[in-house]
Amino acid sequence: MNKRLIYGDIGGTKAILQLGELVDGHVHEQFTQRYDSSAYMTFCDLLGEFLHQAGATESSNSPLAACFAVAGPITEQQVQLTNLSWQISSAQIADTFSIPAVQLINDFEAVALAVEMLSPVDLITLQAGKAQAQSMRVVLGAGTGMGVAWLTWQGDRYVPLSTEAGHMDFAPTNALQISLFEALQQKFGHVSVERLLSGPGLTNIFHCLQMNLAAFPGLTQLELAEDSGATITTLALTHKHPIAIKALNLFVEIYGAYAGNLALAGLCRGGVYIAGGIAPKIIQSLSSGSFMQAFRDKGRFSAMMSEIPVHVITNPNVGLLGVKRKAHHLLTAQN
Repeated sequence: MNKRLIYGDIGGTKAILQLGELVDGHVHEQFTQRYDSSAYMTFCDLLGEFLHQAGATESSNSPLAACFAVAGPITEQQVQLTNLSWQISSAQIADTFSIPAVQLINDFEAVALAVEMLSPVDLITLQAGKAQAQSMRVVLGAGTGMGVAWLTWQGDRYVPLSTEAGHMDFAPTNALQISLFEALQQKFGHVSVERLLSGPGLTNIFHCLQMNLAAFPGLTQLELAEDSGATITTLALTHKHPIAIKALNLFVEIYGAYAGNLALAGLCRGGVYIAGGIAPKIIQSLSSGSFMQAFRDKGRFSAMMSEIPVHVITNPNVGLLGVKRKAHHLLTAQN
């Protein structure tokens, strides 16, 4: 009997899809493909190509269930991607490809679902802390945008709660950050956390610092694309470019303060998990001390903040692991 399922992690920059089959209670991977999201007009165009490449277009071998983790807020199983012009509907996918059960979940809900599946080799600990069983957890991560999800204990397991906390107001903590806020306010009006903590956010920080080029003798103006986070990271870590170094250091400080704010808001004694595509690439900077210093700098609650475990997730497929778990549940619920 056909027990095939399809699942994927869909972001504004890339999309990873996987076809699997349920055998003896376990999902066995059959075909995996990675795509440049911007190369397709619609998600259905991308999905159609994937199913063709996987040889899963015939009714006899088409998947019975599908689940996709999507970077954007999901309402009534529809979503407009935050950083891409796609509109995705589970009903449209089910109708177009004759898949009986289709579900959309937030991309960081998928990351949160995978936390309990991670092994020690998938984590780098920035602060061991004193984890309390069954206490709140939070997962956050900078990539194309800033994603956040809570994990709350219900009954006998952790349940993920998706959020759009990346669009909360940015809260500057010193004079330099205030000047950065003012520059971005002139440009964007509302300055969300994502305007700083993302690939485009690191680029925004760099551009703002570069406005004061006279403070860096011998340097010339660099023209960078909107999302040049990877370029700036290379300039800082490999080429020791002074403005890039300062931009990355500022990025790390803001990241630490924001992670601490989320931990404080949720009283996340169960742990803070830093995901996203950027963190593993700047792990030396995150481990340098300024991230955790900003994380703990919460006045009268600084001592408590030092007890909260903080980990960086290094597994690049963590979102895919979580959505695979959800797709598995979706398939077994039909039987």
